[in-house]
Amino acid sequence: MNFTRTLGVAAAVAIVAIATPAFAHPKLVSSTPAAKSVVSNVRQVALTFSERLIPTLSGIDLVMTGMPGMANHNPMKVTGFAISVGADGKTLVASLPRKLPAGAYLLTWHAVSADTHRVTGTISFTVK
Repeated sequence: MNFTRTLGVAAAVAIVAIATPAFAHPKLVSSTPAAKSVVSNVRQVALTFSERLIPTLSGIDLVMTGMPGMANHNPMKVTGFAISVGADGKTLVASLPRKLPAGAYLLTWHAVSADTHRVTGTISFTVK
């Protein structure tokens, strides 16, 4: 009887292990600046994920969507920054050549981990 019960538990564990994917998609854990925050002196943007990233397949786009005193401001893409992955393998870092000017920003990110599925998301923040 005890052997049958042990065998049944082992079979259930095996079924769950087979049904569970080996890798999960990376999920955004935190960001600096934080989503919807108002910040100053931004020279770097950092996004930390739940999984180690594949650096060559992960990145960001940063757009200034609003500028103080300009009601009809056309979005301007921010360029000239270097992208790297931190020592933990989970943090995507954009190092800016100079601090961001005051305005509203939209950061669009894409991340790929060992499962090779690309996930995307956005974060908005304001620089004062």
